[in-house]
Order: sequence, then C-alpha cells, then structure tokens
Amino acid sequence: MSTTRRDLIRRLRLLLVLATATTLALFFAYRGVHDDTVPLSTASTPGIRAVDTARSALRQANAVVRETGAEGDTSGEFLTQISVAQQSLALAASENVTGLTGRHDVQTVTGLIAVYSGWVERRGREPEGSPLRAAFLHYAEKVLGVEAEAGTEGDIMSRLDALRGEQLAEARRQAAFPWQLWLGWCTVAVLYAALCGALLETQRFLRHRFRRPVQLRLLAATAVCAVGVPVLAWQTLSAHRAMTDSVAGVQVPPAVPDAVPEGAGEVRGALADAGFWASLSDLIPLGGAVVAALALWGLWPRIAEYRFRSQR
Repeated sequence: MSTTRRDLIRRLRLLLVLATATTLALFFAYRGVHDDTVPLSTASTPGIRAVDTARSALRQANAVVRETGAEGDTSGEFLTQISVAQQSLALAASENVTGLTGRHDVQTVTGLIAVYSGWVERRGREPEGSPLRAAFLHYAEKVLGVEAEAGTEGDIMSRLDALRGEQLAEARRQAAFPWQLWLGWCTVAVLYAALCGALLETQRFLRHRFRRPVQLRLLAATAVCAVGVPVLAWQTLSAHRAMTDSVAGVQVPPAVPDAVPEGAGEVRGALADAGFWASLSDLIPLGGAVVAALALWGLWPRIAEYRFRSQR
C-alpha cells in the first residue's frame, strides 16, 4: 500500500505549522524593534534637542545681560532668546517623552524663567551705578543657575539637566536590545531555517516521487522566505544601529549653540525612513499567508489525487 498520500499530508502540515510560527515570531520580533524607532525619531530625540536649545538660549540671554550693560537688560536680543527658550520648552512638553512628570517639570521651569526675567527687568529699571543692579543680577543668576555647582537643585539649569537626564534614559530604553529581543530574533532564525529546510526537502521529495524537476508553487514559497526574512532582518539591524547612533549623538549636550540644529539634522537623517520601515510589519502576516497558500496550492492537488485513487 502506497504511503505517498500520508507523506504529503505530513509535509503539508509541517509547512503550515512552520509558516505560521515563523510569521508570528517575525512579526513580534520586528515590531519589538521598530515600535520604538518611530517615537525615538519623532519624540525622544527632538525633545532632548528642544531642552538643549532652551539651555543654550538662556545662556545667551544671560550673556547679553552681562556683556551689554544696562541697555541689554530688556534689549531685543535678550527678549528673543527668552522667547526661543520658552518655545523650545513648549516643544519639549508637546513631545511628552517622560509623560506627566516631564510636563510638570517644563511648567515649573517656565515659571522660573518668568521669575528670572522679572529680576533682569528690575535690574534694568535701576540707574547706572546703583548697587541694586548687582543685587538684582545676583538674584536673577541664582534663579537661572548658570554657575551652580553640580548637584544643585531648584534653579532653571539644574531642573533642565534633570529633565534632559530623564529624556535620555527613555531614549536609551528605546534604543536598547534586551534579552527578550535577542530571544525573539534567535527564534526567528531557527524557525526560518526549519521552514526553508522543509520547503527544500518537500521539493526534493516531489522530484523523486513524481519525476518532476521543479514544483513552481513551492519554489515561489521558498523564494518569498529566502528574500523576505533576510531583508527585514537586515533592515532591523540597520535601524537598531541608527537608533544607537542617534542616542550617542544626543548623549552629551552641545558645547556651542550652532551644534544644536546640526545634531538635530543628523538624527533626522539617520532615522528619516523609520516610519516607512515600521509600517512594513503590517506586510509580515500577508507574506506568511502567501507562503502557506503556495504550500497548500502546491501539495493539495497531489493529496486529492491519491484520495481519489484510494476510493477506487
């Protein structure tokens, strides 16, 4: 009695199980990386750069007050830098990198900026040579915290440093590759190898049993696996490298104001296609369905043929 039908059914079941398992493992492993790529590129790193911009603008505003004398206290340049700082903090709040705590910190800093500006304006209303000018500048710079020692809390710069640290910690978490992702991708590799091996073995079985050199449907299923999984894996590796490079780029606050937009441009360039590659996760179930359908389409006619023979 021929065992061909039984062998075909066993191979078809194995292919369907492997195709389903590989699809699910690939979907969750791929999403595990790319779900963090988009928020890192559109929220976390822009939020960090917004804080850097605010810090830089406040330092420049204070430099204007110190370097230009009485006329600099309420000059257009001073007000411009204060406005830049406030707008940057509004952007940092809108990115919502650290949630409610971060928004509360931004509100607190915004209020302190108003206090700082108030002391500067009071200094500007004093006549040249008045001893109150030095006192008001001291109070303003104490609120600002430009010369504050490490570990100081309560002033603007210290709070911005703390906010930046929290944002950076979130960015590091998003760019990390924990053991769960390693396990997921190792599982994908094992299942992928098993699926490709099963497809090749099934084609060899059909070639020897039915004397056909190529089974086009199974060959197409093998091609989908052989191309699709490595492409997605390579792109995931490239995305992870871009994420780690982006976090490394914002690790240290820029030393000069001009470096802030330059660094932001580099981050945007490295993660420019993050949204597109993340959207490809929606195609993974479709690809798995195609592989399973091709396997079913390739084997079922032979299985049905042996069923009719057994009935006769």
